[in-house]
Amino acid sequence: MLIRTNLDMDVLRTFVTGFELGSFTRAAEQLGRSQSAVSTQLRRLEDQVGQPLVQKSGRGLALTSAGEMLLGYAKRILELNDEALGSVRGADVEGWVRLGLVQDFEAWLPEVLSRFSSAHPKVRFEVQVERSLSLMEKTRKGDLDLALFWGGGGEGPHEERVAELTTAWIGRPDWPGVRSFGAEPLPLVAFALPCGFRVAGVTALEDAGIPWRLVFTSPSLSGLWAAAAAGLGVTIRTTFGVPETLCALEPTLSGLPALPTMPLVLNRAERVPSPAVARLRAILVETIRSGVVPSGTAPSTE
Repeated sequence: MLIRTNLDMDVLRTFVTGFELGSFTRAAEQLGRSQSAVSTQLRRLEDQVGQPLVQKSGRGLALTSAGEMLLGYAKRILELNDEALGSVRGADVEGWVRLGLVQDFEAWLPEVLSRFSSAHPKVRFEVQVERSLSLMEKTRKGDLDLALFWGGGGEGPHEERVAELTTAWIGRPDWPGVRSFGAEPLPLVAFALPCGFRVAGVTALEDAGIPWRLVFTSPSLSGLWAAAAAGLGVTIRTTFGVPETLCALEPTLSGLPALPTMPLVLNRAERVPSPAVARLRAILVETIRSGVVPSGTAPSTE
């Protein structure tokens, strides 16, 4: 008779969390375990699989080919586990949730809401896609229960930072670089103010002594993408959701200055939210932390 090996769910969660957070030390803190316990779990997982899953890469760890394969399966296993428990425990959760988010996550949202609706079919939604400042104000007034937006700064009623994303200059792959403009100012594509990305980009350009001019503004992210794809100029954004026609421009090669990271925050209107809002918040945070950070990012062993 074939004896099957059952993978340990706790060990899988440690494995996935370590690569999502980029550090097994942070994974140990989040999961409430010691560093030695995490190391023991990794060795146990390798014993169960029968192959090495991680290997040294500088001061951190990188996935082996077997590790990359297992990471994808592990995420699916944990998602099904959490969805099953959420469905059983939250079958009676009902009510309305008013959610706001920035345009960067508009295409990503239906998958999240579909997953949430499967677990909580009695909950109804109202979704608003707007600029960060508007979302912050509406959450403060109580017009939204949850809002996901860029920046923050502690001004929201109950704000939590859920991710810190790298910002980049976005343009066409054949963008010629700063030197090609000579004495002409750099053409910039951006939202109208207030916009944290625009401020960060302009500040970096002025600190580097690079002249610039605004050539295109639009209230929609798709408008910025279209203008950049047409070669009108470069824009500033995270690399999340960048169209295939565009790419992140390497500062060294393009002559553009380095940019700071951008915090992604989740605000809720009430300190103690309703069960429906609390469940959606949990799924949003989990999905962001597992989906925004690229799979296979080498975690530090520190």
